[in-house]
Amino acid sequence: MKLSMTSKRGLLTIHILFAAIMFGNMVTLLILSITAATTENAQLIKSCYQIMHVLASTSVKASTIGTTVTGILLSIWTKWGLFQFYWIIAKQIITIMLIGFNLWGIYAWTLQALSRVETITDQTNMFMLQIDLWIGITIQIISLIFIFTISVFKPWGRRKQQK
Repeated sequence: MKLSMTSKRGLLTIHILFAAIMFGNMVTLLILSITAATTENAQLIKSCYQIMHVLASTSVKASTIGTTVTGILLSIWTKWGLFQFYWIIAKQIITIMLIGFNLWGIYAWTLQALSRVETITDQTNMFMLQIDLWIGITIQIISLIFIFTISVFKPWGRRKQQK
């Protein structure tokens, strides 16, 4: 089944919107984590982690699933296919990693930070609490920028067909 041009554009628009929401979530999580790391206000720190956890529980999961599903549908229902182009395969590999980070990692790290934030009394322990979350968010942002870039430039070309 191939999509009409109007249907393809509609599905692509939805795909881009989900990807933009996912990227926006990561930038928001980064800003909140920087805020939590640079303030000494215990209530603000707790609020930042509460907001991050709500985002991880809702918008991060929804945008990850939405982007993945619409990406697969675009691949299947257009000329691109799932395994015909190296740039699409690269996007799929990175997406699998992002699914793990988004659906499990960010949720678990924000929950851990939220549950432990009130018991931590020194900056060293607070830094150790935040490091997993910072690494995850940084990997997410870099990966999404890379995916956006290869989606625009479509490098590496078509795979050779096996006969």
